[in-house]
Amino acid sequence: MKTPLIISAVQQSCNKSRQENFQLSIDYIQSAANNKADLVVLPELHLDPYFCQEENVNNFSLAETIPGPHSEKLSQLAKALNIVIVTTLFEKRAPGLYHNSAVVFDKDGSYAGQYRKMHIPDDPGFYEKFYFTPGDLGFTPINTSIGRLGILICWDQWFPEAARLMTLAGAEILIYPTAIGWDPKDTSAEQERQRDAWITIQRSHAVANGLPVISCNRTGFETCNDSGIMFWGNSFIAGPQGEILSNANEKEDKLVITEIDLIQTEKTRQIWPFLRDRRIDDYQKITKRFID
Repeated sequence: MKTPLIISAVQQSCNKSRQENFQLSIDYIQSAANNKADLVVLPELHLDPYFCQEENVNNFSLAETIPGPHSEKLSQLAKALNIVIVTTLFEKRAPGLYHNSAVVFDKDGSYAGQYRKMHIPDDPGFYEKFYFTPGDLGFTPINTSIGRLGILICWDQWFPEAARLMTLAGAEILIYPTAIGWDPKDTSAEQERQRDAWITIQRSHAVANGLPVISCNRTGFETCNDSGIMFWGNSFIAGPQGEILSNANEKEDKLVITEIDLIQTEKTRQIWPFLRDRRIDDYQKITKRFID
């Protein structure tokens, strides 16, 4: 485990062509490497505009196998720049079987591991169940040369169980590639409540588990239906007490970058020993849908 680490997240607009979106991602990866970053995280499904706003079978043509053309390019880039890259791709696993998948490449360009999104939303403007099969790789951290990365994707970020299971399996950083935004018809007060809830829940994962958190969102307006989505940005990196170490606003394309010391995790857990005081002898009912 290397410490301290320089970690980064790319907040970018993804409302252009696949080629333009990917080139913007590459430019930010290069910028992260120029700033001596050990890790760079890209937003969820950053290759394309957010196609899950509608149910359209033609969008399955956007999927690719892993390994595939874009994962191969990112693997080469990780090796050339000596940086760990976390990307999320629309994975074609088999005919008719697709996943929303995070892929990690280590500093030598090797495939370090993969995570398939476990919680799949089905809401107006976010029709992901039409496209994605729920993940089957579990909540398993990915080993890299800089530590064990607990990667979860977007809707996963609302579930404390997912963060806890990643933590109990030895994750050293929680990472949330994301595509989340507002319905333009929502009032400004409702938009503020939604954004603040999103920030709060992820900071709470940092606090409850004593781990740094990287939350990496896209930004900008995208539409393929009547209303569209205004992605609210606000990407951030928090320390193990939930403290904001670096962030972006709702509109800017930005490399969010900071230094963290993983030794701080142990110090934090010594002060706030939540894992010590868990009542694992009385949590059996947590696996029930509802307790009558």
